[in-house]
Amino acid sequence: QVQLVESGGGLVQTGGSLRLSCAASGRTFSTYTMGWFRQAPGKEREFVATIARSGGGTYYATSVKGRFTISRDNTKNTAYLQMNSLKPEDTAVYYCAADGSGVVHTTPWNYDYWGQGTQVTVSS
Repeated sequence: QVQLVESGGGLVQTGGSLRLSCAASGRTFSTYTMGWFRQAPGKEREFVATIARSGGGTYYATSVKGRFTISRDNTKNTAYLQMNSLKPEDTAVYYCAADGSGVVHTTPWNYDYWGQGTQVTVSS
């Protein structure tokens, strides 16, 4: 069982930056692939980024590649999403998720545990 708590969301102007954090409970954090997803009003939840258990492999959605960076600190049981050059279309609730399969997935149904989400709003 893993409990995830996101933080770091907020209101930012176009071109600004935010850093999201995802704190995980338990002592097995390093055994989970971690992912970030987002969901805008009226839209389906979409993949943003994912990072392998060791932190050695990352994968990004085309829409955020080059602007967002996913990372993790297994000693702190925390995953991060650094978001730069934010755009109004990045506005959404951002969720972190944990996948216990050990495989890097980009689809939400492969993830076992989810946080409650944190709102990111980018003003134009």
